[in-house]
Amino acid sequence: MHITGIYIYPIKSCRGIAVDTANVHDIGLEHDRRYMVVDADNQFMTQQNHPDMARIAVSQTASGWALSRVDMPLLRWDPVTHGTESTVQIWKDSVTVVDQGDAVATWLSQALGHPCRLVGFAPGIRRLVDPTYAVDPEDAVSFADGYASLLVTEESLADLNTRTKEAVPMDRFRPNIVVSGARPWEEDDWHSVQIGSVEMVAVKKCARCVVTTTDQKTGERHVEPLHTLAVFRHIGHGLIFGQNMVHKTSGRIQLGDQVLLK
Repeated sequence: MHITGIYIYPIKSCRGIAVDTANVHDIGLEHDRRYMVVDADNQFMTQQNHPDMARIAVSQTASGWALSRVDMPLLRWDPVTHGTESTVQIWKDSVTVVDQGDAVATWLSQALGHPCRLVGFAPGIRRLVDPTYAVDPEDAVSFADGYASLLVTEESLADLNTRTKEAVPMDRFRPNIVVSGARPWEEDDWHSVQIGSVEMVAVKKCARCVVTTTDQKTGERHVEPLHTLAVFRHIGHGLIFGQNMVHKTSGRIQLGDQVLLK
């Protein structure tokens, strides 16, 4: 088995970036979900309620990031590490964050049609993984929903697409790591995974939500894949596709790396 895709999502719920290689840290892949959009009540915003977030592309610049959308001007934004702090809510977690400034807030508010701000973690802040699934009490995560990374396999998607009314592209599942060479749905039973010097542990099968029905270029909603997942992948309390991972070691991964099960 080997890696065929690596993706990061610098701003939670905005469009992802395919990369050839990535540094892996305890809280996730480098640059993955290090920033998040919050509304006027300091509640996090996602594609679940704001599918237009999929239309916002993020690209890296020499000093930071750029935001773009086909109907809006490009905005260059340099991250702020020290500045105005506040407490925001992401799921059950209250997190201390640093506001990223008025220019990017104005751009995002116009793009999404709601007053909002962009925030990043305040220095020294760690958001812990749900202790029910943590390997270690200090396991932490970025602004991802709950775990350091999401791993999926090409074979599971191929099997799913033999059953769906319309083919679903991989980007609907917003993975971090895509693996090829497995049997369909084999990842359900994985535990410890070694990729180069990086060891990861599969801690929780990923229950999927309405984001998977959202076209990641247009923001349009569809019925698949949830319609079909409900038929044959209703496991426990969710419709399952992929594995949530915590990272036991740091290192670097790249396309083509061999994936070993331990």
